[in-house]
Amino acid sequence: MYRITADQERSFEEKLPELLDLGRTYLDVGAGFLTEIDDETQQIVEARGDHELLQAGQSCPLSKAYCKRTIGLDGALTVQHARVEGWEDDAAYEEFGLEAYIGAKVVVNHEVYGTFCFADTEARDRPFSEDEVTFVELMAQWVGHELFRKRATERMQRQRDQLEEFTRVVSHDIRNPLGIVDGYLDMAEQTGDPEYFRRCRDAIDRMESLIDDLLFLTREGQTIGGREEVDLAALARDSWSFVSAGDATLAVDTDRVALGDWSRLQQVFENLFRNSVEHGGDAVTVRVGDLADGTGIYVEDDGEGIPEAERSDVFVDGYTTGASGTGLGLTIIQQVVSAHGWEVAVSESAEGGARFEIAGMEFVGHGADGDE
Repeated sequence: MYRITADQERSFEEKLPELLDLGRTYLDVGAGFLTEIDDETQQIVEARGDHELLQAGQSCPLSKAYCKRTIGLDGALTVQHARVEGWEDDAAYEEFGLEAYIGAKVVVNHEVYGTFCFADTEARDRPFSEDEVTFVELMAQWVGHELFRKRATERMQRQRDQLEEFTRVVSHDIRNPLGIVDGYLDMAEQTGDPEYFRRCRDAIDRMESLIDDLLFLTREGQTIGGREEVDLAALARDSWSFVSAGDATLAVDTDRVALGDWSRLQQVFENLFRNSVEHGGDAVTVRVGDLADGTGIYVEDDGEGIPEAERSDVFVDGYTTGASGTGLGLTIIQQVVSAHGWEVAVSESAEGGARFEIAGMEFVGHGADGDE
């Protein structure tokens, strides 16, 4: 057992079948299996042996499994001869017909994961010895430790991936306010108009807000903290002011007030507007309105649209149709929408342009309405 478990060159998945075979040989039984128990259901994760019902992928209600008694014990459950020991009327005996059984619960992070078991359809001529019980309990403890380490490793990898993702998001979302600062500084140098300096300061404030929010999400994950009442018309117009729109126009046909995170939703609108302008041209018209079924809003334009064959890929990290695009804008949109518990889908507008629908929103009233 030590030789198998101490092998650093092989994964948990590679070691597990060999441990089960080792146990079958040592205990002289026909079947060895690892189970996962969830919602009163036993699922066999890995198994060795010829028992038809004890194979990887098989499942049954916990009420019909020998493991239902195993998980209630501190040590291993042992059965030498099931019929003699009063199991003949038990649902587990009727289901599996096992005469001999030994199993111990597997605990991961202080919670029962499942069981590590060995069994046979033939009764044993002697009880399981203390050494055999210790053997099974040690293997169950090792499995729990390995599963915990595996989960921890996967969690750290997800955190690293999130950190890399949000690093890219920071650079992507800051690029637009930086472009605004650059443009208005040129105008300020040419005209000396203090209004252009004010616009620069607004863009810088926006960058600082983005940095604070994105760094928070890097630490906390893709979640939304407190929600506030968000006037969607006001949010749309405010977001539009941060987009280099040229001759493009915005029409706002909603007066709904939703519960959400203003700053994060501003990222959604900015990226949707920027996508329309970048792909629809400087003269594109962008419209924000209510979905017909009242479950959310849409943002659409009268530009070239997104080919139907590509719509399933638009939210994939790195997707872009522009030579200068980063491919992150639509990914950001999906992340923020999902963090709110909503859904976003892409289709075609009546004018043939792109249409994004955000559904599942919670509305709390009406606010200002208007067009620009």
